[in-house]
Amino acid sequence: MALFLLYESASGYALFEAHGFDEIGQNTEAVRNSVSDLNRFGKVVQLRSFNPFTSALDALKQCNAVSEGLLTDELRAVLETNLPRVKEGKKAKFSLGVSDPKIGSQISELTKIPCQSNEFVSELLRGVRLHFDTFVGDLKSGDLEKAQLGLGHSYSRAKVKFNVNRVDNMVIQAIFLLDTLDKDINSFSMRVREWYSWHFPELVKIVNDNYLYAKVAKFIEDKAKLAEDKIPALTDIVGDEDKAKEIVEAAKASMGQDLSPVDLINVQQFAQRVMDLSEYRKNLYDYLVAKMNDIAPNLASLIGEVVGARLISHAGSLTNLAKCPSSTLQILGAEKALFRALKTRGNTPKYGLIFHSSFIGRASAKNKGRMARYLANKCSIASRIDCFSERGTTVFGEKLREQVEERLDFYDKGVAPRKNIDVMQSAIESAENKDAEMEIETPAEVSGKKSKKKKQKSAAAEGDDMAVDKPTEVTNGDAVEDHKSEKKKKKKEKRKLEEEMEHHDQAEEDGANGVASEQDGTVKKKKNKKEKTGEVLEAAAETKKKKKKSKKDTE
Repeated sequence: MALFLLYESASGYALFEAHGFDEIGQNTEAVRNSVSDLNRFGKVVQLRSFNPFTSALDALKQCNAVSEGLLTDELRAVLETNLPRVKEGKKAKFSLGVSDPKIGSQISELTKIPCQSNEFVSELLRGVRLHFDTFVGDLKSGDLEKAQLGLGHSYSRAKVKFNVNRVDNMVIQAIFLLDTLDKDINSFSMRVREWYSWHFPELVKIVNDNYLYAKVAKFIEDKAKLAEDKIPALTDIVGDEDKAKEIVEAAKASMGQDLSPVDLINVQQFAQRVMDLSEYRKNLYDYLVAKMNDIAPNLASLIGEVVGARLISHAGSLTNLAKCPSSTLQILGAEKALFRALKTRGNTPKYGLIFHSSFIGRASAKNKGRMARYLANKCSIASRIDCFSERGTTVFGEKLREQVEERLDFYDKGVAPRKNIDVMQSAIESAENKDAEMEIETPAEVSGKKSKKKKQKSAAAEGDDMAVDKPTEVTNGDAVEDHKSEKKKKKKEKRKLEEEMEHHDQAEEDGANGVASEQDGTVKKKKNKKEKTGEVLEAAAETKKKKKKSKKDTE
């Protein structure tokens, strides 16, 4: 049976044909020895075709497809044109050797070409890689190395840039650092207690908190200098006046040894370092809470930010956690106990990392396993919503948390919980309402700003004649439209009043002649004939009255 080899280089796809298996035999050791010798290897393996890539972008596309085990149209065309055709219903008289079993299975499924990937094929491809520049004569020296370097850089850059889980990395690193800081602060605090206890051993029994102990030790420094005038400052640190007085009294009758100033300085510096680490731990926790609310809000509201971050970290990413079934999520973190139980045929663990949730602790001993199974189910739903939803919302997480609370009440008191379909329906409705409110609020704010600017301009133009009310806050789209229509009506009424006043003034000026003429350079709207004739008659009557009065005065 003939054997063809597919070699994916940085320059293009190459097909090789292998001959003379009888001489070498399908022995990997013999092939390994013949690879280094080009004369022997060149007789066995010969180049059948070489199809270079059209551009660097095309090379990156083909490289991504091969790494994911996908058959591209270009690779399919190369195989179908250069390999013998396989007739339907008949067995192929050749096979194709590939380096990756994934791409081999894809090729065999789509093109019906039999593929094999084993150690023998790998050794042959190693020889092809070693002598590839001699097989392809058109390649100049250094071309292949440049192509490999450029493709490697672009492939790595694309993987880093388009990493789907890159946002989860921040949460994973933060929770790792948080756990490390907890261990370090605990060990450092114990070291501070042990170190300062040589000087003031009674302080350990009075102050139990590690952070508070380091703060008090830094404040006291030398116990011999501790007097009653420092009680108010101690009260501010400890938070209890009685405890501050107790510390002062214990310092007077302390059994500890005196320390030199250099030793005290070192103790104070170490205590300050422990305090700084504790402050940084608080800031890191706030950062983790903020990132979890952005990345997985539903999972955080259901099980808490720290436990949710530990689940994401253990799974590797939020996408991997969403792919896990609830049974896997339930025992996530207890893999050693699971495999030990399977090996010894013992009882498998009921919970892993989700044991740190408050729900498991509140459940009774006999219901802890049921509660863990139910909580893992809800966590699986929440992680999938967070991973694949377009908009982040905490509605589903809050509803799922209510369901877990109801299940706890059902186990303890027997109160029947709501059905899952009803809870999810209400969650979907509330999420849609929130989205609608967000969509309404954003254009309303913009329109409110525009109306403010328009009203300010109109108030400045009118002066003291027109009184303009201050714009009110608008929250609905209908209210915005009503507000605009009212403004338009006011403007129209104002224009009508101005035009009537202008016409009335013209009638008074030209009333003696009985003609109302239009002024030059101004464009005015025409009135109806009835209105014009009425105005002319009124003006004529007024002029007649004036003439009669003037005649009487002359007489």
